[in-house]
Amino acid sequence: MTADFLTRPLHEPAINPVPFWFLRHGETDWNARMLSQGQVDIPLNAVGLMQAERAAGALEGRGIARIHSSTLTRARVTAETVAARLGLPVTLDPELQECAFGVQEGQPMSGWFDDWIAGVSTPEGAEPFAHLRARAVTAINRATAGEGTVLVVAHGALWRGFRAAAGMEANVRTPNALPLWVEPVGGGWRFTAAELPPE
Repeated sequence: MTADFLTRPLHEPAINPVPFWFLRHGETDWNARMLSQGQVDIPLNAVGLMQAERAAGALEGRGIARIHSSTLTRARVTAETVAARLGLPVTLDPELQECAFGVQEGQPMSGWFDDWIAGVSTPEGAEPFAHLRARAVTAINRATAGEGTVLVVAHGALWRGFRAAAGMEANVRTPNALPLWVEPVGGGWRFTAAELPPE
């Protein structure tokens, strides 16, 4: 995905009222150190690879027909691990990539993150949260538009963007590789975590 977020028109479509599975990628070394990854292509670490395998086990027998994933390695490898268990191909979508954090990439997660989500300030070179929110909805709508239940494999900040668009509290840290069943309920949305198999 190119860094064209400042020149694209800002349009947030309505969310397709279609249930789906969401999976944040497994752990990376930067996750473990609480560093902002953004679009730096950090691979899964050993823990992350194990987490992806556990998520794959939790997603067996869930009726998943398709998998859409971010192109960044940490998400793609997580998706491919699940896909191997389920016998499915992976559709890569660059719009599911994590937000660009500009000058904050590689830096500790800190107070700037709250201000960015609130729209108070955006780090130099970063994608504004409002743009990420619109992009997240567009990409997830594309994933849910196909036939059968889809699994979307992506990133923490992108998921915050979707949560905000869905009327949920946005600034909630989603655990690595914890499958979430996402469904429209009574005009809102409900997220239910799958039970992971024992380690």
